[in-house]
Amino acid sequence: MLEKDTLGQFLLTKYPSTHSITSDKKLREFVMDLKNSYLKKSSPISKIIYDPKIHVVNNALGLHTFVSRVQGNKLKSKNEIRISEMFRRCPEPFLQMITVHELAHVREKNHDKAFYKLCEHMLPDYHQFEFEMRLYLTQVEFRGEIY
Repeated sequence: MLEKDTLGQFLLTKYPSTHSITSDKKLREFVMDLKNSYLKKSSPISKIIYDPKIHVVNNALGLHTFVSRVQGNKLKSKNEIRISEMFRRCPEPFLQMITVHELAHVREKNHDKAFYKLCEHMLPDYHQFEFEMRLYLTQVEFRGEIY
């Protein structure tokens, strides 16, 4: 598909439009809706933003940071979710996939069987969306943006 230059058209046919979640405030609402639906008893998330410093192709798609601090005799933890700026302009299933992935890290720190089972629970077609999102990243890297 890449050699024949049909990958972009395939993705545009399957996902003709992008989502409307373009601000950090809307992203927070989107993530918190998912969290409250599937991870009610998990620890709170203090910060949810689009991060322009994350370079998708070479580094990561999103980051989940977990910081522990000692305050007096108690241990306080803080979770943050940062999603690459690139996901501001992509189809909604790709944003859902990366959001579910980062939310799953709130409960499961490692990429193991339990982690992917949780991802599948929150987004039943998780693996298909991840595959197609990787096709999209390949398109962006070799042929440029399509959205």
